[in-house]
Amino acid sequence: MPRQVVFIMTDTTRKDMVGCYGNEKMKTPHLDAMAQEGIRYESAYTTQPVCGPARSAIFTGTFPHSNGVVTNSVPLGESVKTIGQRLSQKGIKCAYTGKWHLDGWDYFGNGICPEGWDAEYWYDMHRYLLELRDEDRVRSRHADTSFDEDWDESMTYAHRVSDKALSFLEKNGDEDFFLTVSYDEPHGPCICPPPFNTMYEGFSFEDNETFHDTLEDKPLLQRLWAGEDLDKKPSELNKSSKMLSLFLGCNSFVDQEIGRVLDKISALAPEALVIFTSDHGDMLGSHRLQTKNACFYKEIANIPLLIKAGKGTEKNRGVVVEYPASHIDVSPTILDYFGLEVPKTMEGASMLSQIEDPRVRINEHVFCEFTRYEVDHDGFGGLQMMRSVTDGRWKLSINLMDTDELYDLENDPHEVKNLINVHKASKVRDELHDALIRHMDETRDPYRGYQWMVRPWRGGKIPSWQNSGFTRQREDDEYEERQWDYDTGLPMKEAVRNKKLYDVKK
Repeated sequence: MPRQVVFIMTDTTRKDMVGCYGNEKMKTPHLDAMAQEGIRYESAYTTQPVCGPARSAIFTGTFPHSNGVVTNSVPLGESVKTIGQRLSQKGIKCAYTGKWHLDGWDYFGNGICPEGWDAEYWYDMHRYLLELRDEDRVRSRHADTSFDEDWDESMTYAHRVSDKALSFLEKNGDEDFFLTVSYDEPHGPCICPPPFNTMYEGFSFEDNETFHDTLEDKPLLQRLWAGEDLDKKPSELNKSSKMLSLFLGCNSFVDQEIGRVLDKISALAPEALVIFTSDHGDMLGSHRLQTKNACFYKEIANIPLLIKAGKGTEKNRGVVVEYPASHIDVSPTILDYFGLEVPKTMEGASMLSQIEDPRVRINEHVFCEFTRYEVDHDGFGGLQMMRSVTDGRWKLSINLMDTDELYDLENDPHEVKNLINVHKASKVRDELHDALIRHMDETRDPYRGYQWMVRPWRGGKIPSWQNSGFTRQREDDEYEERQWDYDTGLPMKEAVRNKKLYDVKK
């Protein structure tokens, strides 16, 4: 029996925009059905709540700070290999249709199929726009096009991405393969045909504590980001609007497109491992913030993750996993599924044992980061050095140049009460802090330094020029020879070792 994986993702789908996560007003029947047939993760996190960095971790198994995509519109590092490259060089057919966002080009991509993927199915947004007349390109970037009678589903990017995926499945259903189906929707401009363009007219989310958050004890960057919304009434933050209606309508529309792909999988590759997620969410007025940016609130960082496996996992259908999960584990899981070794350069872990038995816990902690929104943008807060860690119950966020945050997710699920300076929470806070510092060291975070350790609330930490005092060379994998030791010029024996200073003999 062939081994087959289909990875499906959307852009900007918040967890509570998928009906199976508890909001019955969200119409996503195909994803809800997938959840009933597989595993639904409640505490899954993106590695960075921005498009490019989030995708970099998914498709390389390395954190944005390791692979170089610390912001939108920068390319992957030259030495970084994608899951497509790794699998295709092992003889496994790999195809990618949809948004890529990892070539360092503009929002739409450069139209060039990267190494590792089948060029026949490559379909980034650049190629989509090339199919349109100039006047239709302009229309494709405006939300009001949703109401144009001559702009039916066949004109949308989502529909054409699905068509490419269906074609691949029809031609390769008997082979080992890895297929990625990456939608831009429901990301703006949120174009969707009837009935989706009016499906959520008059909709607003249920009132909750996030709309009442004054941000008084939160980082300054959040208050700057809130802008005029800082002074609005909660009812003004959480109100129906044409844009919200189209955003949620587009979300239901892309669910329909996903349904087309899921139906074809059921018909032609019923034993395939199917994974669904989104790169990040959207604040939508929660905590007085809009879109996504420099924070780790659940609205943008805690993403939907559904996994449906094939034969032998029937007993795990409809299961909910509460343990923390992360996008960083996607590539290791796929390699493991194909029976391939997970290289040391990957910074996640395979979830395969958990997929087979959801009682297994893979991660004690998961980590998020932020550097900047987009290299093109002078605004949007600019540089924001941030790192976060959660164990599923508690979440600690270090805002290097600002106020830090600690939330008790069990007693404060809306993340309104910042407990960073509360003494009774200091033990768990410090334990999370230690785990975060270890993670930054172990992943060779290029932005690490004593400032992350010496925080105003953490007593006893003394600044040190040497920090941990280690040198941490890049581990080798099948694409590289062992790096050479600076002190000997010979292949290194240990990648992590004490840093030697010059020893001048008299």
